[in-house]
Amino acid sequence: MALTRTHKWIIAGVAGLVLAIGLAGAGWFGWQAYRWEAPGPSLNDTVVFIEEGSSLTKAARTLEDAGVIEDRRAFLRLVRWFGSDKPIQAGEYAMPHGVSPAEALRLLQEGVVLLRQVTVVEGMSAVQVFERLKSEPMLEGEVAVPDEGSVLPETYSFVRGESRQAVLNRMQAAMRKTLNELWEARDEGLPFQNPLEAVILASIVEKETSIKREMPEVAGVYINRLRAGMRLQADPTVIYPVTQGKPLGRRIRLSELRAENAYNTYVIVGLPAGPIANPSRQALEAVLKPAKTKNLYFVADGSGGHRFAETYEEHARNVKQWRRFRVENGI
Repeated sequence: MALTRTHKWIIAGVAGLVLAIGLAGAGWFGWQAYRWEAPGPSLNDTVVFIEEGSSLTKAARTLEDAGVIEDRRAFLRLVRWFGSDKPIQAGEYAMPHGVSPAEALRLLQEGVVLLRQVTVVEGMSAVQVFERLKSEPMLEGEVAVPDEGSVLPETYSFVRGESRQAVLNRMQAAMRKTLNELWEARDEGLPFQNPLEAVILASIVEKETSIKREMPEVAGVYINRLRAGMRLQADPTVIYPVTQGKPLGRRIRLSELRAENAYNTYVIVGLPAGPIANPSRQALEAVLKPAKTKNLYFVADGSGGHRFAETYEEHARNVKQWRRFRVENGI
């Protein structure tokens, strides 16, 4: 049967309508694809915390509350259409300003968590390391005071909610690795029976000078004294039994210089009973590769460094200059 003109118009109209709907649908879907990759509403970098066991729905609510996404329902629809079905991971996230829904999902699924940091300063004592870990609010759990000298001073990264013990374990593992490496490369003929003795002397060197270039020279003086059977006469070993490595805050008393204990190197010959701080890599390197020197003495020079001497007579002159400097500057 031949189509009438009216039928042809109807068919053409329906086809046009279908085409228009199809084009509109394609345009709408294209718009959704654009929204998936387009910048989000946040104007600033935003830290969000996704709790352990959170579903994507709960995470979307957290993102919406933080202003990272505009609408959690729209976000979840976009995830269904364009995202993957990989599970998200718990943790603390730094969402960049204007992060797109696609990038926000990627960060959650790949577990690109925010890394925080805790620093062990060179020469910190075990008690100070313990206090530093205890005072870090983003860490959890209990931790004991570590063995003195067992931690490598450094900056360590951690994630929110990590245990204090886990972070301490990394600090101690770093010290073991560093010490083993340096011990294997040590100079021959050093007066150490084992790596711990090197740590003990390195902790003294660490407390005696903060000037890195001086450390091998200071270490050389102490190595010479050990070989000669002389007392080390290191002030930090007098302070340690009094403060457990914390600052003394005053001058050393004569009674403390004469105190008989296992650390006071004005009284005992040889190394103290154990480390008096956590020495840095530089201090460890200094005692395992000390300066080749004949010096047996050193004293502060007033500028943060020290004057070194081979003989007691020369040392006495240096001490006199130091005392004059202290009087002139009210130290």
